[in-house]
Amino acid sequence: MANNDLNDINKRIEKLKIQKNILRANSEQNINRKRRTKRLIEKGALLEKYFEIDYLTVEETEEFLKIFSEYIKANKPIKFKKKED
Repeated sequence: MANNDLNDINKRIEKLKIQKNILRANSEQNINRKRRTKRLIEKGALLEKYFEIDYLTVEETEEFLKIFSEYIKANKPIKFKKKED
């Protein structure tokens, strides 16, 4: 009987370890999602501030950005270019 109880306890421990790992993974995903959301909000606010386009709709903002995107990409200073590994 003690051996059976020990097996049940070990099974329960394994299940709890799995649940812990799942919760940890979900927590990391949630943290990453919140960081991305914060970054997008901050960048959107800067875009509205410096281009003075807070009155444009999302569609109009996209159209506005498309107009200037090739110029900006072609003339981006080296310090702002994406670093390759």
